[in-house]
Order: sequence, then C-alpha cells, then structure tokens
Amino acid sequence: MFADLALIAVATEAIIGYPDAVYRLVGHPVTWIGRLIAWCDKTWNSEALSFDVRRQRGVFTLLLLLAVAIASGVAITAILTHFFPALLALLLVGVLASSLLAQRSLDAHVADVAIALEGDGIEAGRRAVAQIVGRDTKELDEAAVCRAAIESLAENFSDGVVAPLFWMVFAGLPGALAYKSINTADSMIGHKSPRHLAFGWASARCDDLVNLPASRLSALWLVLAAALLGLSPGSALATVRRDAGYHRSPNAGWPEAAMAGALGIRLSGPRIYHGVAVEERWVGEGSSELGARDIRAALRLYRAACGLQIAVLAVIALGLRL
Repeated sequence: MFADLALIAVATEAIIGYPDAVYRLVGHPVTWIGRLIAWCDKTWNSEALSFDVRRQRGVFTLLLLLAVAIASGVAITAILTHFFPALLALLLVGVLASSLLAQRSLDAHVADVAIALEGDGIEAGRRAVAQIVGRDTKELDEAAVCRAAIESLAENFSDGVVAPLFWMVFAGLPGALAYKSINTADSMIGHKSPRHLAFGWASARCDDLVNLPASRLSALWLVLAAALLGLSPGSALATVRRDAGYHRSPNAGWPEAAMAGALGIRLSGPRIYHGVAVEERWVGEGSSELGARDIRAALRLYRAACGLQIAVLAVIALGLRL
C-alpha cells in the first residue's frame, strides 16, 4: 500500500492546489493525457469504418493510454527513488501525484457559482456553473443552477478526489495515473454520440468499473460527515438505498444521493443536454427550490468529508509505519 504517498499528495493539494503559474508553464497531466486521446480519436476513429473495427480501435486506444500512464508512473517513481534519499523521493513523488487530485479546485469552482449568484445574479450564476457541467445552462433558473452545482460537487468528489486517491493508495503513482487516463478518456470519448458510441465503448465501460469502489466510499464519507456536522446521516443512508440505483450513472448516484439525503434536498430531475430534454428521476425527498445558501451548505459537507478522508488516511499511513 502507498498510504504515505497518498497522504502527502492529498495534503499538498489541499494546501496549494495546482498553481496557475505551473499550469501556464507546463500545462497539467490531464491536458497531456487529453492530447493523446484527441490524437487517437482523430487518427483512428474514422466514420468510414465499421462499428466493430471502431470499437476494436477504441479498446486499443484505452490499452495504449494505460500503458503510457503506468510506464510513466513507474519511471518517475524509479528515477526519483534512484537519485534522492528515500524520504525526499517520497515527498517529491507525493507532490507530483497531488496534481492528479481536484479537491481544492473543485471547491473553488463550486464556490464561484454561489459567489456569482449572490453578487451578480442569475446570468453570472449560469456562466459560472457552465464551467463545471455538461448540460445546457442558458435557460436555467436559480434553483436549477444550484442543483447543477451541487450535483457536480457530489459527482466530482467521487471522480476527482476519492477515486484517484483510492487507486493511489493501492497502486501508487502508476495507479493514479492509470485511473486519470481512464477517467479523462471517458469524459472525452465515452459518449453515446454517433461518433463515439463504438470508439469510446471500452473507455466508458472501464470508467464505470474503476469508479465503482470510490463511489461507494465517497457516499460513506458524506454520511459520516453529515453525522459530524449534525445533519442527517440516517436520511443520507436511506436516500442512497432508495435512489442511488435509479441514477443515470451506475456510480454518480451514490455520492449524489448521500448529499441530497444529508442536506434534505432534491437533486437530479429534468434537464437539457445539447438541446434535448431529459426526464431524469429525482434524487432525495426534500425541496428542489435551492439557493446559494444550499451550495454553501453542500460545500461545508464536502469539506468535512474531505477532512475525514484525510484523517483516516493519516491513521492508515501511521499504522503501516508502526
């Protein structure tokens, strides 16, 4: 296990995030992965090919991504371990691995939606939430903007924080890089559009698989955080049992249901994607008429869940050292 590495990574990311200066200078691991995925999509995903051939090429693309990610993680770890003392090498790998977590940036992006609504009104809120969701936002009212922000917070808590940390604990930097490659591929080509239904099939199915443990774990962190904050862990658990399985995603429903139940609100429901109305089932039994205050309540729950995760990870890391 690599609990000490994961603890350094999550603590580093919580304190400093991914500095803008570094991003401007060298980009970000996700952008590097994205360039390789875009090249594969452009080069190998020809619409003139049959469905089966395109699906086979999508499988090969996923295998290539995993090979590059795992080899890069192994090489970076080996090089730093060879040239630096063990503790310093661990710290350096942990700092590099922190770039694969989105704990701080997710908090900032969701908080921006509340700030925009409170300071500049609905149009600013729509623009802010459009940065973190894929649905059409031009016609959203304030309640829908707030639901979208909270749903994104819940889903990305699992995908962007818990999942990469989970795979980092069990497989080090190579595991976290492999997970991030799968997740990025799913976001770019794992759609049911005519272009990507075949080519992105492997990435979408693999993403569902690797996110399964983290989605359940993220729901647990939110339930425990609800208890810590004096909210309703019982309602969170009941909502997960009742509604998580009906969600459009096999994994996102777990943290979303836990958050809805803990806060006593309703999430999901009807929305518009690319001009097409989608009638989604509601998650939770509370009010769906939300405001900026509900975003801030969700952020408090999220921060408590992140803190619990770090505390448990610290205990595991210490226990493995003793």
